[in-house]
Amino acid sequence: MAIKITDECINCGACEPECPNNAIYEGGSEWRFSDGTTLKGQFHSKSGMDVDADAAQTPVSTDTYYIVSDKCTECTGFHDEPQCASVCPVDCCIPDELHKETKEELLAKKNILHA
Repeated sequence: MAIKITDECINCGACEPECPNNAIYEGGSEWRFSDGTTLKGQFHSKSGMDVDADAAQTPVSTDTYYIVSDKCTECTGFHDEPQCASVCPVDCCIPDELHKETKEELLAKKNILHA
């Protein structure tokens, strides 16, 4: 499953540079599928979005850092555990129950993001 950042986030930014998929963004920042990945051109996401990988997307949150679930692999294929959760000083990076995925699905997502 993907990780999410809760409202307890203190906006320290410690998590953002740790994400191998560049799935973490500062509140209010637009995001792109191509950010930190090898995706180019038209892309169909797991959540059903059909977009250009370079097209700016609406921020998920305006107040705190957020994680784009379509890009989050829980660091599968890179690390043994989610790095955002490892470095978060207030433990606000937690499993997102709305986006459950198996390790196999997370690895497949990683391989699509980093072909």
